[in-house]
Amino acid sequence: MNMGADVIIVGGSFAGFSAAMQLARGQREVIVIDAGEPRNRFAEASHGFFCLDGLSPGEIRRRAAEQLASYPTARVVGGRAISAGQDGDGFSVTLETGEAYTATKLILATGLRDELPKIPGVNERWGKTVIHCPYCHGFELRNRKLGVMATGPLSTHQAAIIPDWGPTTYFTQGEFMPDEEQVALLVQRGVAVENSAIVEILGEASSITGVRLADGRIVELEGLYIGPKARMASMLAEQLGCELEEGPMGPAVKVDDFKRTSVTGIFAAGDISNKMHNATFASASGVMAGVAAHRALMFGE
Repeated sequence: MNMGADVIIVGGSFAGFSAAMQLARGQREVIVIDAGEPRNRFAEASHGFFCLDGLSPGEIRRRAAEQLASYPTARVVGGRAISAGQDGDGFSVTLETGEAYTATKLILATGLRDELPKIPGVNERWGKTVIHCPYCHGFELRNRKLGVMATGPLSTHQAAIIPDWGPTTYFTQGEFMPDEEQVALLVQRGVAVENSAIVEILGEASSITGVRLADGRIVELEGLYIGPKARMASMLAEQLGCELEEGPMGPAVKVDDFKRTSVTGIFAAGDISNKMHNATFASASGVMAGVAAHRALMFGE
């Protein structure tokens, strides 16, 4: 067992590295445990992130790890954390390899996994021409024929947003029909509504030329938005007894404004604790979690 860190951070993407940087600059011993499978690994570029617009998520993570390595009290451990629990006055985290680490405080930045609709053509285009966030990837698909495929009640809201990037069709999938008020909003925004369900996405490689509908028709499209459900990539929060709540896309760890969970000494950052998801929100929540964990160490909270 490796002893003695002030804080263990599980998850080394935008949230985890941002948290680690605050603690390292506060001269605290911090260990980042990183399995190397961030949620945004399917995207070729990360957009809208201050000063790093257009770099790949992998390159941003590489730079973050390199910069963190310049601080003598920080280190990154590659591996998958499979269990965690309280250990005396602190916490222990065990990896698949059997290695175990202990620390006084724990930050969970384990991320989410998207559960994509089981429709042919979705998986290979995810993060490229099948996307969820217009602020992250919409500019690259601007002024093209766009679609929104309904996956839940919030899809009508998503459909009302997308016309700012291009002419939009809302595909209800025959299930998530807009009510009278929503219809009026969609009409105001110039959104066409299609009730026949998408059954296949058409096009070469990662491009889209159209979608095939259940009634056999083909609708021309060059980009498709979906709002997939997501699940937590790790069960550590549940193992540790952290309270969960239902978020817009699925379960989330319940936190206060300082990213404290319901378990004293445990903080959560990134998509598992945020109601809105993008790189900047993830990084900002990591900064807050790191500062809050540092404060808790200083004042014995």
